[in-house]
Amino acid sequence: MLFINTRPSNRAEKLSHALRMAHIEVLDLPLLELIARPWSEPLIELYQQLPATHVIVVVSPTAVEIGMAYLDQASITLDQLQHIQWIAVGETTAQALAQYGITATVPLVETSEGMLQLPVLQNLNPNQGIAFWRGEGGRQFMMEQLKQQGMQILNFILYERRCPLFTLQKRPEISVLLEKQSQYAMVVSSEASWLNWLELMQAYPHIIAKGDYFVLGERLYQVVSDYKKNHATCFNITRLSDLKTDSILQQIAAVQGNT
Repeated sequence: MLFINTRPSNRAEKLSHALRMAHIEVLDLPLLELIARPWSEPLIELYQQLPATHVIVVVSPTAVEIGMAYLDQASITLDQLQHIQWIAVGETTAQALAQYGITATVPLVETSEGMLQLPVLQNLNPNQGIAFWRGEGGRQFMMEQLKQQGMQILNFILYERRCPLFTLQKRPEISVLLEKQSQYAMVVSSEASWLNWLELMQAYPHIIAKGDYFVLGERLYQVVSDYKKNHATCFNITRLSDLKTDSILQQIAAVQGNT
């Protein structure tokens, strides 16, 4: 079976290597590219408020990289943030924070819903501050839920997300390859990735229907399920609780055992 690894290029290598070692054909096809937003007056104002907040939610290693660089630009030291509790959306983000000496809490389910279940968030008092280091369009559900609970949200949009030009240019080649496949598997880690895939394959609905989609979390599972229902198409959807290589390998083995 062909597996399409849609993770950003800098995060895809470990999974692709493990798949190839397991004799699984892999197509590296990133569906998201993360581009830093320039340093600006709105970001300056947000960073000035950061020492007064209580929690920082970091959604990706890219958010760590850009957020820390701009922390230096704002002349704020980590010593000034010692009282803050850090939350990382997943283990990879937590590892990126650990390089700065920060221990972050990670949810069991690496999604917005999983983070909302963390005691650190459930035990906050109304009007306490929560900062989000994120990309454009990400984690809006989580921020809205916390805002409704009376929390003060600092919304750091540190980068933009787009479908890589490299992927767009490969569309004809990809379609030819997938026409030859009776089935393929794909990991879908965000709604933005899913929407980019639909845009990429909009002229090939029969190719979309061949997919076996491994999606991260309940909300994304519902998004993909709604597409399946609304378009009266037939494909398999598997819900993932994390993006660990072993978890994905187990799901691929299960799919191959059913074919």
